[in-house]
Amino acid sequence: MLSGGGTGGHIFPAVAIADEIKARYPDAEFLFVGAKDKMEMEKVPKAGYAIEGLWISGIQRKLTLDNLSFPFKLLSSIFKSRKLLMGFKPDVVIGTGGFASGPLVWAAAQKGIPSLIQEQNSFPGITNKLLASKAQRICVAYEGMERFFPSEKLILSGNPLRKGLDRSLPSNPEAKSKFGLNPEWPSLLILGGSLGARRINEMISEQMESFQKWELNIIWQCGKLYSEALKTKHGDLPNHIHLEAFISDMPQAYAASDIVISRAGANTLSELAVVGKAAILIPSPNVAEDHQTKNAEALSSKGAAILFKEQRNSKELSDCLQNLLSNPAEAENLQNNIKALALPQAAKTIVDEIEKISSHAR
Repeated sequence: MLSGGGTGGHIFPAVAIADEIKARYPDAEFLFVGAKDKMEMEKVPKAGYAIEGLWISGIQRKLTLDNLSFPFKLLSSIFKSRKLLMGFKPDVVIGTGGFASGPLVWAAAQKGIPSLIQEQNSFPGITNKLLASKAQRICVAYEGMERFFPSEKLILSGNPLRKGLDRSLPSNPEAKSKFGLNPEWPSLLILGGSLGARRINEMISEQMESFQKWELNIIWQCGKLYSEALKTKHGDLPNHIHLEAFISDMPQAYAASDIVISRAGANTLSELAVVGKAAILIPSPNVAEDHQTKNAEALSSKGAAILFKEQRNSKELSDCLQNLLSNPAEAENLQNNIKALALPQAAKTIVDEIEKISSHAR
């Protein structure tokens, strides 16, 4: 049984782990557990796995009616988790973060079922911190996590990658041709997540007139919430600038790019390390524990990325990008340093540990 959700950062690692288990054990049976009305209830079935939903949500930072209902949601979710565990009888339970994984892993521990949790960020979420004492293994993506978790349980695994990034990317010229880009120019990839990042979009939009004067290809994933407004504002863009709500073929997009401007979600950073791209990271300040800033700082402190706070203005971002384009040696240094941090076998490492704790329990 696997649980993780609320955001793609929790869901996609769980799916990648399940895919690796399925590759090793084609007859294995799986059941995902998520939070009702969250994106995992759609994404997991699309990936080919069954899922059950719990009535659970996080605690809001300010006093709300939702907070008053939290104890009832928690008790309901623990009760349903116990019922699901009794019916499915899993050999192991895997939690990848998000509020739904809390009741399931806790209930599994009460029943003596071995569990593994996977933490994607350099600063762990509250759910995984609370579950640390219950799990047999804790797989992490950053060094120095002994600050938060028992060292004897820690495995440095990295974050499981989405399909297509676990093998060689297309060549840069081939990928540029696929997007219809100018083969002689460098390419910028802009990522704000599947829903988009409002502040990144604002800064790029403010500088778009200047960018069109540069010899620069642009692939801009703006998110479905902002796509129509940006397309209306900028009208017909030249062929070397692609404005997309969502990019489904990320291996092609990474292959076509030379520099990336991105949020600092843990899975995106793991992907950037594996593909070895020079990156300007603009962390979202609106996430729990400000973990994106901590993720970006973990890379920038090693010369593996440039940290750019979103409170700065768009001209400063343009200057930062221009400096990187004008200094190929600096861009190459960033590429080499982030590549050195890559852990491309994360899913395999995690499933190796799952095998150990599940076989030990038999």
